Amino acid sequence: MADQDSKPDPTSTSTTEKPMMEKATETVTAAKDNVFAMFGGGAKKAPNPADDDAENDRSGSAKAQADKAKAISSEGTSSTTLNNGGGGGGDDDKADEEEADVHFEPVVHLTEKVDTKTNEELEEQAFKMRAKLFKFDRETREWKERGTGDVRLLKHKENGKTRLVMRRDKTLKVCANHYVVPDMKLSPNVGSDRSWVWNAAADVSEGEPEAQTLAIRFANSENANAFRDAFMNAQKENEALFKAE
Repeated sequence: MADQDSKPDPTSTSTTEKPMMEKATETVTAAKDNVFAMFGGGAKKAPNPADDDAENDRSGSAKAQADKAKAISSEGTSSTTLNNGGGGGGDDDKADEEEADVHFEPVVHLTEKVDTKTNEELEEQAFKMRAKLFKFDRETREWKERGTGDVRLLKHKENGKTRLVMRRDKTLKVCANHYVVPDMKLSPNVGSDRSWVWNAAADVSEGEPEAQTLAIRFANSENANAFRDAFMNAQKENEALFKAE
């Protein structure tokens, strides 16, 4: 009976060992998790929405504070610039004023008027009409344009003689200049009722007297006839003056 009471009970032994095994297993697992956590391992932590909201709030608050600080800094810079007179200071303005005091005397005064003589100062205009002038080239045997402008008959105030003068437009270069002498004869150009041809024994438009065959063309026949009448009248007046010499 005594031997039977002292024999261990298998059931009680297994029941006592089971909690000890579970505790050992949990200890080993916890140690493994700690080792993996040291090197970035371990179980992945589930994201917490509350943490994200807090982080966003912190980011927004920091951004707002940065923007506010930047605005305050800009206002301070603008105020400083205005107070200093535009950032350049009074020194630069004084330097500009000193430089502006420098004066250079002009070599040529543009306001001075230069009298240009045209040898027409002692003449009065008896006739004026716009036309185009041609000159006959004896070498090439063809007509060449001399220029377009106003043909004028100018009568001298002292001796009463009348000459024909024509200048080109814009340049005002003389393209015809001779006295209207009695031996000149106006001839109508072939096939045209608004142009005339005549020979000038001493045309000085080029400087030296030169014999020229000239032709003039007007816009219409009325202008051409008005030129013919004025030309022939000048011939009569000059004829009397030349005979008196």
